[in-house]
Amino acid sequence: MAGVALLLILAAVLLALAVRDFRRSTSGSNTKGEGSPFEELPAAAVSLGLPDRLRRAGREGRVSPRSVLAAKALTGAAGLMFGLTMAPLISGRLAPVVIAATALAGFFAPDVMLEKAARRRHRRMITSLPDALDLLSVSVATGRTLGAGFIELGLSGRGPLAEELGMAGEDMAWGSGQAVALESLRRRINGKEIASFCASLERSRKLGSPLADQLRRQSAGLRQDQRRAIEEEAARAAPKIQLVIALVLVPSVLLLIVAGLVANSDALLGAGL
Repeated sequence: MAGVALLLILAAVLLALAVRDFRRSTSGSNTKGEGSPFEELPAAAVSLGLPDRLRRAGREGRVSPRSVLAAKALTGAAGLMFGLTMAPLISGRLAPVVIAATALAGFFAPDVMLEKAARRRHRRMITSLPDALDLLSVSVATGRTLGAGFIELGLSGRGPLAEELGMAGEDMAWGSGQAVALESLRRRINGKEIASFCASLERSRKLGSPLADQLRRQSAGLRQDQRRAIEEEAARAAPKIQLVIALVLVPSVLLLIVAGLVANSDALLGAGL
């Protein structure tokens, strides 16, 4: 009983801290704005990597790290309360493990959601990269600079990739330099596709090679890789479908046949006699 009381007190404390942090974050957003660069980040948010996770998920400037900390405290308290309600239904030895597991699962649930959003956003950027390269090659072929092409893609395009390219173009326009802007773009968007894209741009700048041709070749290579990935995924799906058929459909059909035979067993036996 003492252990349960302590856990209840801990859940209440977590809930109170979550409400306090949430009120602070909402009041601070009215004065400074969500995700403002002048906002002082809590040490816990920095140690948990929340700013980087929010940036990769595309929520930077929309959701503050304080709000995520408050959500983590709320979900952790909710998981703890759920574990406490389930503890009486479980044997005594497993009850503390279940309580701790539900509390940790609730605490890390916002991180899982942010990671899912980050992976989904990254897939969207990689999928739209060949089209962006084609548009950029046309822009460069007309005599525009790389920064101007990036800014045009950011203004006319949609999606996270257009936003990132527009940000890189603004960095170039404000004097950051192409190398610095591309390195920042490569850090913001992980993956070999973006790294190869930035390397091609830097190689063209240093060697003076035609950039439009390189962009078109890279776009064709990316489309071929995406087509190959889709074909491989379809090939992996065929055995899974066959497994479902073998484990689900075939036994169900056999059960129907057996049920029909059992239901008409009298008639079949009478006809045999």
